[in-house]
Amino acid sequence: MTSSSASTTQPSSATRPKFVPTPSTIPLVNACADIARRVDHYLATTPASEAPETADLRQRTKERVRESLGVISEALKRYSIDELAISFNGGKDCLVMLVLLLASLHYHSSQYPPQRIHTVYVHSFNAFPEVDAFVNDCAALYSLDLIRLPPPMKAAFQKFLDAKPHVKAIMVGTRRTDPNGAELTFFDETDHGWPNFMRVHPVIDWRYAEVWHFLRELEIKYCILYDLGYTSLGGTTDTHPNPALKLDSGLDRAGERSFKPAYTLIDDDKERLGRNA
Repeated sequence: MTSSSASTTQPSSATRPKFVPTPSTIPLVNACADIARRVDHYLATTPASEAPETADLRQRTKERVRESLGVISEALKRYSIDELAISFNGGKDCLVMLVLLLASLHYHSSQYPPQRIHTVYVHSFNAFPEVDAFVNDCAALYSLDLIRLPPPMKAAFQKFLDAKPHVKAIMVGTRRTDPNGAELTFFDETDHGWPNFMRVHPVIDWRYAEVWHFLRELEIKYCILYDLGYTSLGGTTDTHPNPALKLDSGLDRAGERSFKPAYTLIDDDKERLGRNA
C-alpha cells in the first residue's frame, strides 16, 4: 500500500500497518445477529471493579446506545428497509451508526429481513487508501450495497437518489460537535436546495470518548489510521495525525513522527486539530 502523502506528519507506506480487505461469506442476517449479541452483552454487563471515571463513561455510553437504538427503531417504523439508506465514509461515527443499525435489523428481523443495505459513500478527491480499503471491507462484511460518488456532497446525494428513487431517508453519522451539527435533531428534512429526503441522526448526541469506548468494548474493527493518531478523517491533503496525540519521544526509528492512538484523546474540542478544514 503506497503512502498517501510525503509530509513528515503522515506515516510512510513502510511504517503504516497493512490492511487487506477480506470478502465475507457471512449472510447479512448472521452479521446482524452477531452484532446484536455484542450489543446485548455490552448493555447487560457491568464489570465488578472499575475506575469511577470508566464506570461513568460506561454508563453514559449505555444511555447513548439505548437512545440511538430508539431513533433507529423509529426510523424503521416510518420507513421500510428499502426506503432507508446510510451515508458511510469509513469514519468512527458512521461506524457506530452502522453497528447500531445492524443490531436494530436483528431486533426487527421478522419485519425487515434485508439482503443488502443501501449505502452512499461520498469519497474525498484525495482519499486515503486505508479509508477506501476499510470501506471495501465493511461493504463485504456487512453486505453494503455501496454506491461511490465524488464530492460535492449535495450533488453526490442527488446522484444517489436518482439511482435509488425509492429511498426516502438517509442515516448520517453527524455528531453535535461536528460542523453544522449543533442545531440538528434526530430527524431533519433537507433544506437549502438539497435533494429531498429525511436526514436521520442516530448518534447526534454522542461524545468522542463514548464513540471509542463503544467500538473498543464491542471489538469492532475500525480504520487503521485511527491507531496512527488520526482523530478525524478527511483526505490526504487536509488530514494529519492530531498534534494533541504526538508522543513526547518525538521521532520513531523510521524518522516519522509518533502519535498515540485516536482512542486516547479525551477532549471533544481537540478532535479536529488534525484537520485543515
